[in-house]
Amino acid sequence: MTTPEPDIAIDARGITKIYGKNKVVDDFDISVPRGSIYGFLGPNGSGKTTTIRILCGLLTPNEGSGTCLGFDIRREPEKIKEQVGYMTQKFSLYKDLTIRENLNFVARMFKVKNRKKRVKEALETLGLADRSTQLANNLSGGWKQRLALAACLIHDPKLLLLDEPTAGVDPKARRVFWDEIRELSKKGVTVLVSTHYMDEAVQCDYIAYIAYGKKLIDGPSTSIAKQVGLTTYRIEGERLSALEDRIRNAPGVAQVARFGTGIHVSGTDAALLESTVKALAEAENRSWSQQPAGLEEAFIYLMTGSSDNFAKPDGEAKK
Repeated sequence: MTTPEPDIAIDARGITKIYGKNKVVDDFDISVPRGSIYGFLGPNGSGKTTTIRILCGLLTPNEGSGTCLGFDIRREPEKIKEQVGYMTQKFSLYKDLTIRENLNFVARMFKVKNRKKRVKEALETLGLADRSTQLANNLSGGWKQRLALAACLIHDPKLLLLDEPTAGVDPKARRVFWDEIRELSKKGVTVLVSTHYMDEAVQCDYIAYIAYGKKLIDGPSTSIAKQVGLTTYRIEGERLSALEDRIRNAPGVAQVARFGTGIHVSGTDAALLESTVKALAEAENRSWSQQPAGLEEAFIYLMTGSSDNFAKPDGEAKK
């Protein structure tokens, strides 16, 4: 009798990782549904990559416990790694090998059965067949990305780990890449992705905001802004820079951010914010409108109240 796949791909509690005197990951809890796309957002150095590597059995935590794909992250990391596809931010395949040779090498490393057939399928699935004899070093960023993804998938992993997967890739290639990721999700592959692109964050089913080792908030991507409790107004008109300076410290205003040809003004006191925005906008004959707070507003707001765990305490000289 076949054991059914668990509904929860990753379930971890109290995950902590310490380097020196710094907690790179601090008491992290998470539950990831199978087949979901789970995004990790946060500033550089916030612990996103370290967290993901711990959850996938690639690093051992100092504290905490959990399971990934039904295996214990402490006691059974090798079993987890066999079922993980890991795409690093920096292209890590052999540049002096062709596309086909790279895929064949990775397939041999994972002891993939029917290797030639599987490589052929990978080439066709990701549109690499016509370029199979091209050296990896001669590929553009978008094609290197496809090759890296094909290599991650060659052994049919149940969990895909993507670390800033579209950094330096043009918008069209990014769109194609995410179309492929969604198709994998539909097939039951669980995806963990770290990113700081907001247009990629909205592609995720769930999001966790991480700042300097601590999880600030997590949940379905559609509910994050509502959880933060922000009200947002958009103001448009001329000479917005001057208005931006005046409104920044006005009553009810928690943050002001430039978005294209307008500025977004947000706060947690809806009534006070409305009064302030209305008075300033109308006094200067500017158009204003309320709109739902988005992920980017929520992200900026959460980051504002976070402190760097690597920063030196007041009075201590920085090296």
